[in-house]
Amino acid sequence: MLAPVAWRTPPRHYGPWELVTSLLTEGLVARGVDVTLFATADSVTTARLDAVVPHGYAEGIPVDGTPMDGRVWEALHVAHVLEPSGDFDLVHNQLDWLPLAFARSWAAPLVTTIHGFSGAGILPAYAAARNTAFVSISDADRAPELEYVATVHHGIDVAEFEARPTASGDTLAVFGRIHPDKGTADAIEIARRTWRRLVICGPVHDAEYFAREVEPRIDSDRVSYLGSVGPEERSRVLGDAAVLLHPIHFDEPFGLSVVEAMACGTPVVAYRRGSMAEVIDDGLTGFAVEGVDAAVAAVPRAAALDRVAIRAVAERRFGVARMVEQYLAVYETVLSAQGRSQQSR
Repeated sequence: MLAPVAWRTPPRHYGPWELVTSLLTEGLVARGVDVTLFATADSVTTARLDAVVPHGYAEGIPVDGTPMDGRVWEALHVAHVLEPSGDFDLVHNQLDWLPLAFARSWAAPLVTTIHGFSGAGILPAYAAARNTAFVSISDADRAPELEYVATVHHGIDVAEFEARPTASGDTLAVFGRIHPDKGTADAIEIARRTWRRLVICGPVHDAEYFAREVEPRIDSDRVSYLGSVGPEERSRVLGDAAVLLHPIHFDEPFGLSVVEAMACGTPVVAYRRGSMAEVIDDGLTGFAVEGVDAAVAAVPRAAALDRVAIRAVAERRFGVARMVEQYLAVYETVLSAQGRSQQSR
């Protein structure tokens, strides 16, 4: 399992790719699969851990007094896995496009989960890749230029999220990096117009946007900012919220915080972009809408939805066991096409 190395696997706070990689790895080990996890050296896993990167390069911790350059450490990480790749039945790449630049050099079949395109400029690396099978994380995130072996929605450990049959108040929540793509300012406006408080959680990825559109409206009363929160606080904030807002300004590849909210029984109001119409069961787990006005109208309807039913949908559609089962089927398909069989490696 080739993990990303921006953060630890699993992440302490932010790190959706690392989180999914960890959940899949642990789920495979629980199923009896012999997995070697290539990740940061401080990662926590029941699999065999192999590492050349000491810790996440995005954590701001220097190595021997020198700041980490993510490009360098990702290259070292890929090279470290590439050399012994022939010892494995299959390599599952969770690290975006870089391993694909060496696709012809991998000595084992490569499965690549595409966690969402970071820009059209990286498409040539995917289009030119050989000896790899692509998995999309939603049907909406498929590029027409590529062929895919499957779509596998992310899974979550539903048990980590406390079911809340009722919300503790009228507070709304918004999760994710603070960036125009995530529509944090829209969430503030939606909360203001619905006369509800808003809790914002996530790291600042656009300092100028935060300073201009978000920070001036934080008053620790109507609008609170908690920064990047860990698993326990994440569950509490999501569970306490009457509704999770997801007013995205880009085509969302999946939306992990959306299904995490559902696991708490919390309904979601999201803009109808990317995967949202695919992930949200309209009128059952929330509403996918167009713009601020529609979101304002949808909030009270969402808050009235059955939270027990929402939790049940999350368990059925987005449990980690379902994700593991689907990836095992992907591995079998890829290995069969290569004339190999899975050796629990």
